[in-house]
Amino acid sequence: MLGFGAVGELALGEFPRDLVAKIAQSTDKVALSFSSLIIPDHSLVITDKDAEGRLIRSTSAIWFEVARCLASDWSAAHQLTPEQWEELVAGAFKNYGYDDVILTPRSGDHGRDIIATKQGIGCVKIIGSVKAYKPGNLVRYDEIRALIGVISTDLTVSKGIITTTSDFPPNVARDPFIAPLMPTRLELMNGKALQEWLREQLNSIERA
Repeated sequence: MLGFGAVGELALGEFPRDLVAKIAQSTDKVALSFSSLIIPDHSLVITDKDAEGRLIRSTSAIWFEVARCLASDWSAAHQLTPEQWEELVAGAFKNYGYDDVILTPRSGDHGRDIIATKQGIGCVKIIGSVKAYKPGNLVRYDEIRALIGVISTDLTVSKGIITTTSDFPPNVARDPFIAPLMPTRLELMNGKALQEWLREQLNSIERA
């Protein structure tokens, strides 16, 4: 198990008090030292015009603690800000084995919240869109089609993935314009699937 002491002090100054309390119950101490879920890589210069943003070197101690809390209690998901959710999902791509993960600016990203690339044989480039919605607030069809437009016009993109803390319309998998793209060109990950993805990563890391 990846323990709190093994990765440094935990920083929770910008997180909701209820979530801080949940995390504090599973750690020995809480100290204000970092403020981000991810650790940017300032040593590399990004030159791709479609890849402006923060290149992620690794995830911080708080990423693991927040992910661990969400893996066991999804009700805490709606306490995070949209920015924190983008960092959490970007960190998940990095931990999942993507070589280059870029977190784009909040404005002017054209639907590209995250750009994740896996190099080498079978190289793929993923465009990730993160929707931090409250329960019952479903991702709209227009939002799904907007990402389809992005991946259709950018020939360097292999696939688009939308993650949401909520869910998608019940019949989205039968939509004639969306269904043909799933799952090889488009993947829709709702709150339940997102929680399972985080749990899977934690289990894999803790077994290593």
